Amino acid sequence: MSLLADYLIAGLLLVGGGFALIGSFGLAKLSDFYKRVHGPTKATTLGVGSILIASSLHLSLRGPTLSLHELLIMLFLFISAPVSAHLLVKAALHLDPRTKPPLPPAE
Repeated sequence: MSLLADYLIAGLLLVGGGFALIGSFGLAKLSDFYKRVHGPTKATTLGVGSILIASSLHLSLRGPTLSLHELLIMLFLFISAPVSAHLLVKAALHLDPRTKPPLPPAE
């Protein structure tokens, strides 16, 4: 494997780890449920996606064929994370309508 590929994979792993750390920090530190949902669904999804791209590159460059398992995992993750977050927010609004955030001011 070339040195450039190693640097690219290492960079993707660092970016993915950074996004996952930011998402986890947001999940732990943000104030209410609606803000905390954004951490795992946005930043952590991008972090896991970056790590899976790095894994796919690594396995494709080392193995005899193209590794597509990680791409299928990413596809499932990118479809399921926003849908699950939407369902969580809908369930929270249904259980306690008082927690609904205020509408933005009209112009």
